[in-house]
Amino acid sequence: MQAPEKNLAFDLVRVTESAALSAARWLGLGNKEGGDGAAVDAMRLSFNSLDINGTVIIGEGEKDNAPMLYNGEKIGTGDGASLDIAVDPVEGTNLLATGRPNSISVIGACAAGTMYNPGPSYYMQKIAVGPEARNVIDIDAPVKDNLRNVAKARGKDIHDLVVFILDKPRHQRLIQEIREAGARIQLHTDGDVAGALMVADPRGGIDIMMGTGGTPEGVIAACALKGVGGQLLGRLDPQSLVEKEAIEKAGVDMREILSIESLIKADDAFFAATGISGGSFLNGVEFVGGGAVTHSLVIRAKTGTIRYIESHHNWNRLMKFSAVDYS
Repeated sequence: MQAPEKNLAFDLVRVTESAALSAARWLGLGNKEGGDGAAVDAMRLSFNSLDINGTVIIGEGEKDNAPMLYNGEKIGTGDGASLDIAVDPVEGTNLLATGRPNSISVIGACAAGTMYNPGPSYYMQKIAVGPEARNVIDIDAPVKDNLRNVAKARGKDIHDLVVFILDKPRHQRLIQEIREAGARIQLHTDGDVAGALMVADPRGGIDIMMGTGGTPEGVIAACALKGVGGQLLGRLDPQSLVEKEAIEKAGVDMREILSIESLIKADDAFFAATGISGGSFLNGVEFVGGGAVTHSLVIRAKTGTIRYIESHHNWNRLMKFSAVDYS
């Protein structure tokens, strides 16, 4: 028997709450840079108070031209556990700017040296499932075979499956094959971390996620799926010649099949997400007189525990000491 250890995800959720509260002020204003910038500022300030020795492995990065939370940045006080950190202050910036559902703030963390670093890779082919189907998927198998195997593992008919796919031109053939197999589809304009969370969350209503999405988002999603015992298989899938040449220059094998075990090598991992714009699986920020209500999801891999947290924030008290101005 082992005494309970500290669950770092409880510290991380304070950070995602801070980012979500700041970003939510920009909901539907048509300014995705403004909303993302507010979330980045709040998240960075909140990290300053955590007793961790963190290194950002997945950050805003070169693609976002961010001055903070960039890849390789050190965060935390420098005391405490040495961690690899993956962040997305606003996953779904377009969703936030247009006021659409499923914009979220997310953080994943694991022991230093155990998180996959995507380097110059922006896109990867993915297939993600929950624990019942973790051993029956094959990224090289025909679409119909994967759907049939997942349906069997989940005790369903293939016509009962719901597949999460990003609504992008690159997925036209995949969508056709899924429909021909008889499965149902949910098309989303953005947010493939959210898609993986819907797979991981028993309340999410999604059986499988398929298609090409962000490589950094795949690593973040792996933290959550590892916690619930699910699986994510991926392979780098560059969407431009520049990206392909950068990956080749870095000496990365684009044929390698990545999995939860290679994306997050640690036995333990922590994940936290807070809803910003709301959605079918995680409610958004609700501003009320004198404060706000946030809704979050917290997962720890070692225990397999999923927690849903509703937090009520009081501006009068919070603003007396908070470095972040939420007004």
